[in-house]
Amino acid sequence: MLVPPWLEPLLSTSFFSVCRIHGDAARSECNMYCLDCNRDAFCFYCRSSRHKDHQVIQIRRSSYHDVVRVGEIQKVLDISGVQTYVINSARVLFLNERPQPKSSGKGGVAHICEICGRSLLDPFRFCSLGCKLVGIRRKGDASFGLERMSKGSVSYRQDEEEELREGSQQDMYPATPPPPPPASTARRRKGIPHRAPFAS
Repeated sequence: MLVPPWLEPLLSTSFFSVCRIHGDAARSECNMYCLDCNRDAFCFYCRSSRHKDHQVIQIRRSSYHDVVRVGEIQKVLDISGVQTYVINSARVLFLNERPQPKSSGKGGVAHICEICGRSLLDPFRFCSLGCKLVGIRRKGDASFGLERMSKGSVSYRQDEEEELREGSQQDMYPATPPPPPPASTARRRKGIPHRAPFAS
């Protein structure tokens, strides 16, 4: 199995709309997807009522793009070759290609996505699951099947994800150091302040 039957529907699903059934509830945005039912996105409450014993993954959002945690998706999919990022201390990967303005392309970028040409932080082949899917369709030299994962493929276990510390891995948007505090121009008095003597 090069591509699981639920992957293309997942990649084309719209997430984060308000649930029609539980719209008044606090956690009513549709950010869940059931790999068994393979239908539309649903909310937290729909999961507990209709998908209790199903394989469900939660979609998250970063800069208006859909991401999924590596710890969740790698249980059902071989994600080797796809660039991962650390966002809010969790390792994630993007579901679909993100357009990159031509002006932002830096000369001499060492790593780029084989499909869309997006610059990558590390030596991966694809920027997203969507681009890996296109690569499989075109070349057939990759797979999403877990049974074909080699020992050398990039994989992250759940407990490794928890061990990640901010700053120890490349962030999607590397943090810039905070500016130094402004130099104080006021002079500090030394010693204990004394009242001026009363005038007689």
